[in-house]
Amino acid sequence: MADPANPLSVPAPSGVTGVGVGTWAWGNQFLWGYDPAQDEALAACFLRAVDLGLTVFDTADSYGTGRFGGRSESLLGGFVEALPPARRQGLTVATKLAPFPWRLGRRGFERAFEESRRRLRGHLDRVQLHWSTARYAPWQEGALLEGLADLVEQGRVGSLGVSNLGPRRLRLVHERLARRGLRLSSLQVQLSLLAPDALAADGVATVCRELGIELLAYSPLALGLLSRPPGEGQGLPPGPRGLLFRRLRPRIQPLLQTMERIARAHDAPMAAVAINWCRAHGALPLVGLRRVEQAEAAAAAATWCLDDEERRDLDRMAQRCEGRMPANPFQSG
Repeated sequence: MADPANPLSVPAPSGVTGVGVGTWAWGNQFLWGYDPAQDEALAACFLRAVDLGLTVFDTADSYGTGRFGGRSESLLGGFVEALPPARRQGLTVATKLAPFPWRLGRRGFERAFEESRRRLRGHLDRVQLHWSTARYAPWQEGALLEGLADLVEQGRVGSLGVSNLGPRRLRLVHERLARRGLRLSSLQVQLSLLAPDALAADGVATVCRELGIELLAYSPLALGLLSRPPGEGQGLPPGPRGLLFRRLRPRIQPLLQTMERIARAHDAPMAAVAINWCRAHGALPLVGLRRVEQAEAAAAAATWCLDDEERRDLDRMAQRCEGRMPANPFQSG
């Protein structure tokens, strides 16, 4: 039963989810300091994740900055291809296609889709619209969605998802696909203890539960802010992440203290608390992984769950927290 004082108090009725893997950092120099010298470590991280039972891998055609454009897809495709065929079974590889201004019409994604499939070595199970154009070019989105639906109908990809859609837009897209007899499989949004809006009573999590759409949570660790213990004196990451840490860390200390208390009770790292909060609300967290120890920590987080009291404590702290992650500018209503 919902707690009237806690608008985030209702978990998904189906219970907790597993853990997925996000690959935003693979190829991103600007925010994550990618260097090709890291590729061996990324390959080892991928193999460890698969060994530990992590099966959902999410990427995008726009992941990778500058000369490393498309690198995330290329790395992921190569890693999957190197697996023995039997070990590929059970994996779900999803990519997102960006609705850039020059991608127009029902076949506007055709070339992008084929390029993504080539980089992924043919290992592509789900295609997703990366963001909605409703706020700046609403006329562009419908045709692109029809084109993605065509790919599913033609059997060129197994399922279709969307990303960065709000509740109103999500219903419209669901209805549009339903008229064609197609299912919208998933919605991906920013969701963490520093970005809890999706879990509001009128948020997308409610719509996803109602319509049977899988909710995927990107940035569940808030770019790493939720993986560090409370207190000052810790070094800042370089670049834009460091600026975000400097601005938000002083404002989120009470939340971090609550997370640390729960982590100690479970003999787990703080990142596991952030991951399990998303799981407790029925979302599949897409945890960014770059090192073997991160894969091990993410897999270990899926072996235990928050109890109801712990989840309620975190819900209240998330609502009261003075620091919030910047909203995605492409998030629709």
